[in-house]
This record gives sequence, structure tokens and C-alpha cells, in this order.
Amino acid sequence: MADLTSLDGVAGAELSVEQIQGILTQIDLDLLNLVRDGKLSALKYGVGGPAGQTTDRAANLQALLAARDAYQQLLNSRPGWSMSQADMR
Repeated sequence: MADLTSLDGVAGAELSVEQIQGILTQIDLDLLNLVRDGKLSALKYGVGGPAGQTTDRAANLQALLAARDAYQQLLNSRPGWSMSQADMR
């Protein structure tokens, strides 16, 4: 699929609570996989990728933590419960 050249015609809806919780779960899994099995060391090092790109694991950790914080704040901003009223006449 070709990249978009503008945002004209792009529409979307707010994320549901369930979608946000799913994103948080995926981020938590990514964090766990990054830090387990010695994959995150105290030393700063990079992992080579295609076209000579490198990824710093510590930078990935910071990015994941920042994303998690943003989605947690979004989740916390949602109402915890909603009320409805029945007409009993």
C-alpha cells in the first residue's frame, strides 16, 4: 500500500477502553521481552538492521515507557463508570 500524501479523507473514532487496555498489554509484553534474558544490558549497544540501520535497546525501552505512560493517561482520563436512568412510570 502506498504512503499517504495528506490527511484529507482520513477518519477514525476514539479508541475504546478495551482497545487501550489491549495496547497497554502489548506494550507490557514488549517491555518484558526487551528486559528478560539479558537482552537489556547496562552497556549501550545497537542492533543492526536493514540498510545499516541500528536500534539502541535503551532508546527502545524509553520509547516504550513513554508510549505506555501516554496510553495509561488516556485510559485514566476515561470515566470509570456511567449512569443511566430508567423511566419507571
